[in-house]
Parts: sequence; structure tokens; C-alpha cells
Amino acid sequence: MAKILVCDDSAFMRMMLKKVLVDGGHEIVGEAGDGMQAVQLFRQLKPDITTMDITMPKLNGVEAVKLIHKEDSIARIVMVTAIGQQAIINDALEAGASDFLLKPFENTAVLSTIEKLIK
Repeated sequence: MAKILVCDDSAFMRMMLKKVLVDGGHEIVGEAGDGMQAVQLFRQLKPDITTMDITMPKLNGVEAVKLIHKEDSIARIVMVTAIGQQAIINDALEAGASDFLLKPFENTAVLSTIEKLIK
């Protein structure tokens, strides 16, 4: 079981991810609707894993990952994006993201990605 912070500007997407993760036996320790809130909650909650949308207000997901990785170089962050642009995914991975999921996601893909990062 992992303690997970879910970050997405879409309340519906947060709800979908939370359901998949909780049904998979994980604990949701918090959720953020923008990049600044994601960084603040990461600092407070110290989650095992963070899911991060790329396109968010105030601070995009890639910038949020950069800030989090400055403070915690081993933070495990999964980018969740509907944008199929390889360049943005590469930016996120270079910024320190551990992996990524494309929306719409398969429940099994979400859980296998989380399991891979726990090990």
C-alpha cells in the first residue's frame, strides 16, 4: 500500500484516479487542483507517490515536478496527461518524473505503474 497525493485540475479526474487507487488498496493522503497546491501538499504530506497532471493552473505539472525534485531528489511522481506529445512527456521525465500515464487511463495500467514504483 502506498500513500498517494493526487494532483489534477479536473475534480472528475481526481475522483476517477482516487477510486482506482483506493480500490487497488492504496491510501489517498491529499489532492491538489493546481501546481502550487501540489508542491505545498507534497511538502506537508510527504507522500510515497504523487500523480501529477501536466496541464494545471498557477504552475504546470512539469514546473511542479522540478520544484519537488529540488527538495526531494527521490520523489516518485507519475505524470498523468491527455497530451500525447512526446516532447512534453520527455520534459516531465527530465524534470524528475518517474513514469507517466496517458488519459483516458486503464485501471490496470494505473495500478501496475504504482506497483512498479513501490518496489
